Amino acid sequence: MARTLSKPTCTFLILFTVPFSLILATSEPNPFDKTLSPSSLGLKEATLTHLHFYFHDTVTGQNPTAFRIAQARITNKSATGFGALVMIDEPLTVGPELSSKLVGRAQGKYNGSTLSVLGRNTILSTVRELPIVGGTGLFRFARGYALARTYSFDPTAPVMLGNAVVEYNVYVFHY
Repeated sequence: MARTLSKPTCTFLILFTVPFSLILATSEPNPFDKTLSPSSLGLKEATLTHLHFYFHDTVTGQNPTAFRIAQARITNKSATGFGALVMIDEPLTVGPELSSKLVGRAQGKYNGSTLSVLGRNTILSTVRELPIVGGTGLFRFARGYALARTYSFDPTAPVMLGNAVVEYNVYVFHY
């Protein structure tokens, strides 16, 4: 299920966003901004694309695809991995088997294009909803969401870096 922000966080976002919006709406025209039509950038009507793939996260064995490269000293014993920085190069496949057809890498590659996904992806939750907040190339001006479901998880692997296969259904509007 989707995770909601706590009330203090929502209040902060509203207080921060509203004054900024009012300033832009009431300001005189400036030399640094102007309104553009989407067609002036070569944009046509938005397309909705559905992507379905399996994400393979492997931290153990001979061919790991994720490495912890930094960690805050204070969190060395953190059960949540708080403060950890992990570098990944995860295969994305058509099916849940690693041997199924490779369709991309979790680095964001899609024929030279990328999607930016934001949010907390808690591996033990049944379904996670993550927003698509942008993209490049084919996915320029992307917006949408991704639904993630854990297909398999190895609880004996290191905490927060466990070997896992996650099924993704991504729905994205782009130009």
